[in-house]
Amino acid sequence: MKASIRLRIAIKRYLPKSFLGRSIMIIITPLILVQVVSTWVFYDRHWSTITRRLSDSVAGEISLVINAKSHFADENTTKWLMASAGEMGFTMNFKAGEILPNAPPVTGGGILDTRLANSMRERVRRPVHIDTWSHDRLVQMKVQLPDGVMEIFLPRERLFSSTTYIFLMWMIGTSFLLFAIATIFMRNQVRPIRRLAAAVDNFGKGRDVPDFRPEGATEIRRAAAAFERMRGRINNALTQRTEMLAGVSHDLRTPLTRMKLQLAMLAESKGVEDLKEDLREMEVMVEEFLAFARGEGTEEPVDSDLAEIVNAVARGASIDDRVVEATTTGDLTIPIRPNAIRRCITNLVVNAKTHARKVKISAERRGGLVEINVDDDGPGIPETEREAVFKPFYRLDSSRNPGTGGTGLGLSIARDLARGSGGDVTLSESSLGGLRATITLPV
Repeated sequence: MKASIRLRIAIKRYLPKSFLGRSIMIIITPLILVQVVSTWVFYDRHWSTITRRLSDSVAGEISLVINAKSHFADENTTKWLMASAGEMGFTMNFKAGEILPNAPPVTGGGILDTRLANSMRERVRRPVHIDTWSHDRLVQMKVQLPDGVMEIFLPRERLFSSTTYIFLMWMIGTSFLLFAIATIFMRNQVRPIRRLAAAVDNFGKGRDVPDFRPEGATEIRRAAAAFERMRGRINNALTQRTEMLAGVSHDLRTPLTRMKLQLAMLAESKGVEDLKEDLREMEVMVEEFLAFARGEGTEEPVDSDLAEIVNAVARGASIDDRVVEATTTGDLTIPIRPNAIRRCITNLVVNAKTHARKVKISAERRGGLVEINVDDDGPGIPETEREAVFKPFYRLDSSRNPGTGGTGLGLSIARDLARGSGGDVTLSESSLGGLRATITLPV
């Protein structure tokens, strides 16, 4: 079981990761198998058969010349046979009195050597040495005769079929042609998937996708059409939410304004001051709640310099005797909703200033992300509570006293604004000893 799991892991490690690569592999793998089977059949049938027939033909002609020389041993007949062999494509030399050595010459040991040796053994039936290795274009054979050695040279073309090379070239050429055609077609099929992925990614980052349209195969068009319907429903929901909140904001501000006017006409007293304080707290809660629900969703993304935004937030937060330090590194111009990101950073800085004396903001690009860190030297937040504080109206101080903190919406709004731009807000321990709030935004 473990071995099979390790095998699957090893196979996945070397498989293509992209859809294009896997599609081409699905097309090419059967093609390679077909070529391998075709090659095996060719060499097992055609190559072997043709080589055997050519070898038998050459061995038969050599046997004819040797047998004729044995029956007609006079010098003139020998010369005539040598000349006849030349007409058949051989070059024959007779070395009288020579004897073949016991050890045959070293050969390539291929199918040609084997077939030719078998044919010579069947047809000539005499000791023979075959050398297909020493000469580039010739095959050398030595046949032992009673009175000497017959040396024979013949062209390699007599033992090869040109159809072998034609078949190989045709097989390799068609394979490359089919591979190129498959790659072109698959690239055209993958392109709509990449466009759909880019559209979904941009929409998730809060960016507009004006030129997107369904294209490609039927299944891809269905997915693209489903994305278009989803995008329309989300945009409609955001529009309806914004319109509803605009009405709620007006309805809530009107009675609060009347209450403020009525309190202003009352004589100063401890009770009136308490009511005014409660009214101010209600206004803050209403504004923050509306900002959280609205999420700056109507603002369009534009190319903005985060360095300018970070420095502007630091300058605006540097009041009283506390200075907020800001450090930026590299080019930080990316497409964002500038007002939303400014508010996100401001909320984190205000939260840090509420609980700490020293606050630092830093921003830099890390690969495909821009990272903004807000560090403070405050008491920090326990690790078990760092995710819970992002819940709306959640506060570590259960008394909900505005003097010890806000309404519990600052971090919720900050994360909502960051995620609306395709990023996120996380909390960790700061190098200053307090809390670090990190905003990550995609480039």
